[in-house]
Amino acid sequence: MIRSFSAFAIFFITCSGLRADDAQPGLRADPPVLKLAGPSSRHSILIHGANSDGSLFDLTRSAKFVSADPKIATVSAAGMVRGVGDGKTTIQVDVKGRILAIPVTIVDARLERSFHFENDIVPLLGRYGCNSSGCHGKAEGQNGFKLSVFGFDPAADYSALLKEARGRRVFPAAPEKSLILTKSSGQVPHGGGNRIPINSDAFETIRAWVAAGAPFGDAGAPRVESIRVEPAERIIAMRGQQPLRVIARWSDGREADVTRQARFQSNNEAVAAVSAEGLVQASDVPGEASVMAGFLNEVANFRIVVPRAGRVDFPKLPTYNFIDPLVDAKLKKLNVAPSGLADDNTFVRRVYLDIIGTLPTPDEVRAFIKDPKADKRARLIDVLLERPEYADFWALKWSDLLRVNREVLGSKRAYAYYRWIQASLTENKPFDRFTRELITAEGLIDEIPATNFYRVANKPGDAASTISQVFLGIRIACAECHHHPFDRWSQDDYYRMNAFFAPVAQRKIGNIETVVGAGDSLSRNPRTGESLTAAPLGACIVPLPIAAQMLGAKRLIPDGKGDQRMMLAEWMVSPRNPWFSRNVANRYWAHFLGRGIVEPVDDVRATNPPTNPELLDALAKHFDDVNYDLKKLIRTITLSRVYQTSSKPNESNERDEQNYSRSLFRRTDAEVCLDMLSQTTGVPEKFDGFPMGTRAIQLWDSKVRHYFLKVFGRPARVTSCECERNGEVNIAAVLHLLNSETVTSKVTHEGGMLARLVRDVIDDRKVTEELFMTFFSRMPTEKEMDTVLGHVGKQGAGKRKQAFEDIMWALMNSKEFMFNH
Repeated sequence: MIRSFSAFAIFFITCSGLRADDAQPGLRADPPVLKLAGPSSRHSILIHGANSDGSLFDLTRSAKFVSADPKIATVSAAGMVRGVGDGKTTIQVDVKGRILAIPVTIVDARLERSFHFENDIVPLLGRYGCNSSGCHGKAEGQNGFKLSVFGFDPAADYSALLKEARGRRVFPAAPEKSLILTKSSGQVPHGGGNRIPINSDAFETIRAWVAAGAPFGDAGAPRVESIRVEPAERIIAMRGQQPLRVIARWSDGREADVTRQARFQSNNEAVAAVSAEGLVQASDVPGEASVMAGFLNEVANFRIVVPRAGRVDFPKLPTYNFIDPLVDAKLKKLNVAPSGLADDNTFVRRVYLDIIGTLPTPDEVRAFIKDPKADKRARLIDVLLERPEYADFWALKWSDLLRVNREVLGSKRAYAYYRWIQASLTENKPFDRFTRELITAEGLIDEIPATNFYRVANKPGDAASTISQVFLGIRIACAECHHHPFDRWSQDDYYRMNAFFAPVAQRKIGNIETVVGAGDSLSRNPRTGESLTAAPLGACIVPLPIAAQMLGAKRLIPDGKGDQRMMLAEWMVSPRNPWFSRNVANRYWAHFLGRGIVEPVDDVRATNPPTNPELLDALAKHFDDVNYDLKKLIRTITLSRVYQTSSKPNESNERDEQNYSRSLFRRTDAEVCLDMLSQTTGVPEKFDGFPMGTRAIQLWDSKVRHYFLKVFGRPARVTSCECERNGEVNIAAVLHLLNSETVTSKVTHEGGMLARLVRDVIDDRKVTEELFMTFFSRMPTEKEMDTVLGHVGKQGAGKRKQAFEDIMWALMNSKEFMFNH
């Protein structure tokens, strides 16, 4: 009787017999013993060296592999062992004269191979990008051939391959002539180029599948339940390498090496890149990266830490709160020293821009500098948190995320929605209460402003995606159509979350409009047709007792009766929720430090881990402990030494962009930048429909026409993605600042700050000092003073104002002015 095996090898790592690493202390083979079963069985060997402290490093690429009996098993130069015939043999490994022997047993190598389309072929379509959204997986397909994106619908893909194009894509009579092979290997013209080389393992697998009649496979065949990456993490020297191995676990308990069928992606190629074969290459930039491995609908990740080479004397710096030692510990691990503290001038400008989106005035800077008290920075933070600009600035940011959109809501209701957000920030409403009020909002739209959220996100899927992204930092929108390609979220997860908002409806009685929760919290997976009850994200993944505690309910998944948004809200803000507090802490940390601990901040997933998980956990716990008080969270972050670090790099941290060893230069938001121009020139901006004197950070209407705000990246509020606000420097913005009428008219305005200053102050030195204090919050250096005075002197008395206009224009276009640092 012919036994049926998966297309991939089943391997078992035994604990008995000769261990390869017993003979060579400090040199280890992984695995030390191999047993491979089934046709085309294979498994890769990794060779590790051990440091005196027990940490491991890779020696696989330095090793030479030889099979004692190639008729039993062959081995590639990279250490991939393949079963050829039944029996036992040994793989000898030579690492610079040090020899290891790895016993190998092969069974059932010559049995007829049985194929399964989903398990054997779909992973290859994913590995080589055939079913990606940029190729045949996009909505309309490519050149008449459409695959389901990321292979989420194997049955449809099978039909497309075998039944379309008159069957030319698969040709069992002459498998190598099948269009799927001749196209993908570049033998005939192919827009995607040569994707699957002739004689490669992937080419042979597809050819053999076609030769076997291109079967779909047994519907009851084992399915992949999970994958893991080996090693899971590693410290690698700069320019070092580490090959990865991906192991899939099947529903029948079997495991297989699927490295050759997996796809890889690094979340930080500046630190480490990864090849299609799973070879990680570290750069010469210290830091941490995560490499995602994907196989079918499962993902796992490998974490790499790249310390800086050489010795660093870590300075003795003060510790202001719990944040500092957690950042310092990571920096010591990376062999990177932090910069020193920022001076008072830098700090006062930075904290004004970060907390209230407003520059300090020269008088405010001077008062702060002259204050002799040791706690003046803490007192300044407290003062700023109570200023009205605080609520204006942060209402702008939350209005972006919660999509205060006049074009959708109308002016009156958009303004009411904005005012509710602003008032919540003014009173410092605990953020858990704010979240509850938004999620459970219902009633008269004109009396309960939070109901406008459901007029903007007026479909259950839109509401579910927005709530998840804004309050949890999790993107689930792509799971509407297919399994999330980089995370664990399935279509069922999406539609269970969607079900919470299915009862929400807008009703109109005469001129009165309301939002009500009418109906049951149920949804249906359109692909499977299954009816689903509402359940929070992760409720079906974590163990049942833990999930029940997280839900604060008697049953893990409710029966779907009635509006159950209150249950969602309670779960959302529960301390046991693994995402809520971390998301808020991470968003605020990213604002004040220039980069999230998870980046992007609204893309939290297992394959995009935090760069400093201990810090993120501590900040989240702190936010819980202070009862979700946003002002206390801000105070804690800004009082840390880490936040107060100088932007001036030292030799060890000049290339560090992700570990907070120094303050990063951050371009100010479009609205803040425009207000800075108005404030420094003393010429306010007039916005259509708003009274004179309205500042850009007070604009509740994101649709106000203004070219400056557009080119500097103001978001359209169409989605809740942080990516809508474009903070990148672009040519249009640079040219606008250099040449626009907006800037020129402010600089030369006869009623502006400069005209008054030049008229009232005779001393050119005093004028220069005031300009530098206005734009940079500091006094000019002697070199800067000499340059300014030299320029003004050359122009002569008759052109004094024009000369200082040149200086103002130069200051305005400098990096020091345009960036917060």
